[in-house]
Amino acid sequence: MSSHMPQPQLHQAIDHSLNAPTLGRMVLASGARTGVAIRFPRAGAWQEWTFAAFGERVRRLALGLVDLGIGPGDRVAVLAQTRPEWTLVDAAILAAGGVVVPIYHTNSPDECRHVLADSGARLVVCEDAGQLAKIAAVRDRCPDLEHVATIEPADGAETIDDLAERGAGLDAAALDERQAEVSADTPATIVYTSGTTGPPKGCVLTHGNLLATMSMYERRVHLGPGHVIFMFLPLAHVLARIVQMVSLDVGATLAFWSGDTARLIDDVAAARPTHVPSVPRVFEKIHTKALAKASEGGKAKARIFAWALRTGRAMRRAERAGRVSPLLRARHRLADRLVLSNVRDLFGGRLELALTGAAPISSEVLEFFDACGVLVLEGYGLTESCAAATLNTREAFRFGTVGRALPDTEVRIADDGEVLLRGGHVFSGYWGQPEATAEAIRDGWLHTGDLGSLDADGFLRITGRKKELIITSSGKNVSPANLEAALRDSRWLSQAVVYGDRRPYLVALVTLDPDEAPALAAELGVAADVGAMAADPQVQRTIAAEIAAVNAHFARIEQVKRFEILPHDLTQERGDLTPTQKLRRNVVYERYADRFAALYEGAGVDAGSG
Repeated sequence: MSSHMPQPQLHQAIDHSLNAPTLGRMVLASGARTGVAIRFPRAGAWQEWTFAAFGERVRRLALGLVDLGIGPGDRVAVLAQTRPEWTLVDAAILAAGGVVVPIYHTNSPDECRHVLADSGARLVVCEDAGQLAKIAAVRDRCPDLEHVATIEPADGAETIDDLAERGAGLDAAALDERQAEVSADTPATIVYTSGTTGPPKGCVLTHGNLLATMSMYERRVHLGPGHVIFMFLPLAHVLARIVQMVSLDVGATLAFWSGDTARLIDDVAAARPTHVPSVPRVFEKIHTKALAKASEGGKAKARIFAWALRTGRAMRRAERAGRVSPLLRARHRLADRLVLSNVRDLFGGRLELALTGAAPISSEVLEFFDACGVLVLEGYGLTESCAAATLNTREAFRFGTVGRALPDTEVRIADDGEVLLRGGHVFSGYWGQPEATAEAIRDGWLHTGDLGSLDADGFLRITGRKKELIITSSGKNVSPANLEAALRDSRWLSQAVVYGDRRPYLVALVTLDPDEAPALAAELGVAADVGAMAADPQVQRTIAAEIAAVNAHFARIEQVKRFEILPHDLTQERGDLTPTQKLRRNVVYERYADRFAALYEGAGVDAGSG
């Protein structure tokens, strides 16, 4: 094994609390640990909460919730972006016996109203005055909502510090009384789906579901004291919640980002994490930036970059085969010094592994990072399975797959290709929707709606979504997601949406990457305006060549024949993407129906087949 590769650290045996029957007892027990629980940048400096300090904050806030009247079974919503106080509030609600209802901080007022009204939340904790204003706009349509609190001071609401003061004089035995009423079968959280195909549904995840998932995670991703997990994924997403709870359970440190998207890369480097859970778009952006930086250095630098990547790939293959020659080792040391270490430095230089999920990621991106000494492992799960089902691991991974089944998980492929799951992590059902629950769980198996296959070694490959399957006019089935992921690998493209149901061939709408558009404009000698560039013939020819190169890797029926460049990007703010950057396909299809139709009438650009 080469010296630059971060090695798995050996930690002392972890006295974690997964034998606790509830998450509330687990988070309260974590306060007895030594070391740093949470680090976060604020006011230009890094601040820390020890486990003891965190535990005391949780206890006081939980008692404040008790004083407010929050008890077992009561739903409490949290509307905030990822920050340490989110973790604090989450833990306190669980310690008080309540049920956590996360809301994405980017949700509109009406989306917030849907979650609050549907869940019957009695209290919502908002981040600041801006989020409080959303709730004020819809509060009269949330009949069960009795209390509103904020993390940061805002007119008209108690803060979580005020609530903690309420709990200062209460006996901690009140929390034991609450926990006595909670069991493994009690709901711990109601997580609303991102709503890619319809109104979000509330997935009821019990304490037992979450503890089972944590156990699975801990047995595959070895974490403990000394490890640092970078937190920037939305804590409204169940994967981030699981990672957060695992960290508290095993004594690792959660390092939070600043909250500023423009500073994300700087935050990662400053935090120097050992583990980074993320979504594909982040790795795709870093991959694009690395390639762009290489190309901007001239032909000589580009050749060195390409040589270094080839050397990195050769080194990885030789290491795994156990046959590293002295010559290859020497070449690799040079490649690492000149190029490869620069990519690792973007992650702070201590990264042991990164995890990705939620959407497809191309093997090209994964192999790029692997060559640079950054192992990015893909996993698979749904909100309905606590974001867990399969995972590639350091010991057993296969790029292009989402890994093998996690411990205590069963994976089966139905006759029609649908992926089925069974295990203790599978949710108890949709909140207030028994018919939808019965449709999702049949004969004890969760029907995921995803299509896939298992290879001879048990690695799962996801090929698409049943509901997103495109059936061409010739009757051929095409899954658009993997083709779209391949198109996004282009330096110049941000998003791609493939269309073609009941049509003779596939077409696509694509968007230029706003960060890379100026470089493309300079290369072509055109004005650096994304809207104008979309209609520029030179830009269109360049993008046609990019699409043709992707087409060459797919069967003819799966190739994009015509395309249009949109004059703007697809964004979450427009409603095109979910908070985890997944495409809201039905929304986009409906919003741009006329543009898709025009592509079959001769509009747009011919892509070619490469």
